[in-house]
Amino acid sequence: MSTTTPTASPASTAAPKASLFHPTVARLTYRALLGRRRALILFVLPALLVALAAAVRALAGADDATAGGILGGFALGTMVPLIGVIAGTGAIGPEIDDGSVVYLLAKPVSRPTIILTKLLVATGVTVVFSAVPVLLAGYLLNGNSQQIAVGYAVAAAIASVAYSALFLLFGTISRHAVVFGLVYALVWEAFVGNLVPGARTLSIQQWALAIGQRVAGDGAISADVQLPLAICLLVALTAGATWYAGRRLKALTLAGEE
Repeated sequence: MSTTTPTASPASTAAPKASLFHPTVARLTYRALLGRRRALILFVLPALLVALAAAVRALAGADDATAGGILGGFALGTMVPLIGVIAGTGAIGPEIDDGSVVYLLAKPVSRPTIILTKLLVATGVTVVFSAVPVLLAGYLLNGNSQQIAVGYAVAAAIASVAYSALFLLFGTISRHAVVFGLVYALVWEAFVGNLVPGARTLSIQQWALAIGQRVAGDGAISADVQLPLAICLLVALTAGATWYAGRRLKALTLAGEE
């Protein structure tokens, strides 16, 4: 991926500040993610989930199997990864696409700090718009019977971290990050994962469900990956994607930095 870069001003050559979080970068990222159009998209799926949960409870009453089907199928299987795609790719992808990222890179802020800050913001947005509605929908569906609401909410929060890291990486390596994110979320996890059992081992959804399974009651949530393996894969993916995204951002050098 090539980026046309302007000549850096003398101030831009100052040594980057060593930090894990930069408030200005965070503020700009929040503003980009919660703009009018993106905020509308982010609100639609959680609102639909809560409305569906309320309607099912009113029409069919509390039922653990129904609650598990909605929270596992629609919420964790569709809503969470889609919100992750919007937040993860939107945290940096548009800046790289339109070239405005060069103004951020010209500041005395280290590239890893930029990536970590954007990851924290993307994760926070994804958790708020996914895990919180999942918890509310779970209580509406069956009053948290067998800890189903809490178990799926924890799984959604854990998945939010991994999805944000993966889709943020996609945003640094391709102009088609949203397409790649949708392919992973809707084709690999939702389609291939249901047809090929072995593919579920490489599914963020299944890794998160393994943790939700431990939180919920026995048999309330099922996962195809054992908990120790799931934790190792979640940590490896999140750390690896974050590290490589930082490396990719370092490759976007400004004139005058070399």
